[in-house]
Amino acid sequence: MSEYLRIGTDYYKKGQKPLCSGDTYNTLLKWKKSEIITDEGKEALNTIKKYDGFCCIPSHTNYHQEIKGFYNEFEKVEHNFLMGDFPKTKAFLKHIFGEQYNLGIDYLTILWKHPTQVLPILCLVSEKRKTGKTTFLNWLKLVFQGNMTINKNEDFRSRFNSDWASKLIIAVDEVLLDKREDSERIKNLSTAQSFKTESKGIDKSEGFFFGKFILCSNNEENFIIVDKDEIRYWVLTVPTLPDVNENPDLLKDLEKELPYFMNYLNQRRIKSSKKTRMWFSKEQIYTVALSKLIKGNKTYLNKEIEEILIDSFIKFEVDELKYSLGDLLEILSKSNIRASTSKISEVLKNHFGLESKNGSYPKYFLTHQTISGDFITDEVKQKGRYFTFNKEDFIKT
Repeated sequence: MSEYLRIGTDYYKKGQKPLCSGDTYNTLLKWKKSEIITDEGKEALNTIKKYDGFCCIPSHTNYHQEIKGFYNEFEKVEHNFLMGDFPKTKAFLKHIFGEQYNLGIDYLTILWKHPTQVLPILCLVSEKRKTGKTTFLNWLKLVFQGNMTINKNEDFRSRFNSDWASKLIIAVDEVLLDKREDSERIKNLSTAQSFKTESKGIDKSEGFFFGKFILCSNNEENFIIVDKDEIRYWVLTVPTLPDVNENPDLLKDLEKELPYFMNYLNQRRIKSSKKTRMWFSKEQIYTVALSKLIKGNKTYLNKEIEEILIDSFIKFEVDELKYSLGDLLEILSKSNIRASTSKISEVLKNHFGLESKNGSYPKYFLTHQTISGDFITDEVKQKGRYFTFNKEDFIKT
């Protein structure tokens, strides 16, 4: 009865749970003993494999499903290892990693041979279409199988994380994690040694964390918030595939070469020496794309403030608005956008070219809705240092 397991004192049924992305992941579903008897008969209980509890010990080269009586949640990866060439795979990986191809192959080798090693957050970006970013994720899924999951933003943001907490690779396709808490979470997890897993209806449990993040985005400038001194992101701009229209079956061709590539990956030696806790040094993984992302992040707060002002001009139907740094900080906080008054002041002075004045200024708010559906605007007088914004600078008529 390989479909069922008893782990500790609980019974489980093996299943595949779908994700928003269309991907699925293997999971163990709690199953009542009485239902197993109903479905399979009482004698079936004698054939169910029993374990003392769960563990998660990652390994591709020396894998064991059962470790000292515990059930290993890390999944066994099945591959044929054959001698042979893999020209299309090599060309595809050169397309993805570009001039950093050798680092890319080392990155894949480390994932395969040393799954607990901390690695940089790999980001594949391009405003162009048909670059092969998603194909790369699907190819990695063929390589690492059940130990990789391809998520959407919603999957990652959910507090229920049991679907990816024990995975080696957590990929987020079409990523847009533009809140500070998103970037802080990924950044902290990229070097974390432990992590609390939470499932619906089950208490949190803390365990060893070894996940590696791979992010793909069509937004090159602000798909995630990155500080200027950040060293954990390896950002690559991926060009359009040269033969994308000539080879619609690229993934199938790569899959055919997989036995030869896996044999190569399994036998090759890592060429890059370990320089940091993330193996690669800041200089090794630096790219122009990372610099572009950092510069794009600098304008992120500008755009948020502009959206706030446009919304306020429309909502209050006025031609002039006056806000203090504290007012703007409060509005940004309500939108879950973290900022400091010093940062807001820097943006207003350097980007908008504004200077503050000290005195009394009106602060608008909506009081109530009329029978016709219109909102009534009221105002109160505030005192302090404020900045003045004109509607004509933000909304063109």
